[in-house]
Amino acid sequence: MRYLCMIFATDAQTNAIPPDELPGFVNAHLDYDDRLSASGNLVASEGLESSDKAVVVRMRNGRLSVTDGPFVETNEQLGGFYLVEAASDEEAVRMAAGIPSARVGSIEVRPVIARRGEARGDAR
Repeated sequence: MRYLCMIFATDAQTNAIPPDELPGFVNAHLDYDDRLSASGNLVASEGLESSDKAVVVRMRNGRLSVTDGPFVETNEQLGGFYLVEAASDEEAVRMAAGIPSARVGSIEVRPVIARRGEARGDAR
């Protein structure tokens, strides 16, 4: 079963990482990517540009609206994600706990809806 582990943090939390520690923080994520990949659990992971580079797209009554982002009603911003394969909710939570950003912000773990023809309980 696939799970999306979304990395959220406020600007204050992200900016609290000292500049000289930032390369190590990034490398800790890359090392975790390697461990999840070696175990066969990593589907994809990516960091995202800051939310000031985002746009919000809406279709209302057949009309396109594009607003410069961020426009989400929260002070936390989505900073990246891990898409993982896990046999259970508990295993997905354990994987999310290993994401280095969990020490700075928070990780939302959400099951991915099975595609047509896939069983909900199939892991891998």
